[in-house]
Amino acid sequence: MNEVFKALADPTRRKILDLLKDQDLTAGDIAEQFEMSKPSISNHLKILKSAGLVMDEKKGQFIIYSLNSTVLQDVIKWLLDKKGDGLHEKK
Repeated sequence: MNEVFKALADPTRRKILDLLKDQDLTAGDIAEQFEMSKPSISNHLKILKSAGLVMDEKKGQFIIYSLNSTVLQDVIKWLLDKKGDGLHEKK
């Protein structure tokens, strides 16, 4: 879970996730949305993939990135559970 939060802490990675929520994209498509080098975008994608937040699939010469909504759902559930725990402690 710590790896997920570390990945989400960066605004560039959050923007990448936001782009992927609408459609699957290649690294080149993602890089076009930023004013940074392609190797930097690749590093951000590697971190997101390592955290399980994105998946990739090779299609021909391209790698298509997609959002892994299962992990995001797990994070939301965890946060809601923690919020619920905090409410019970205050009573």
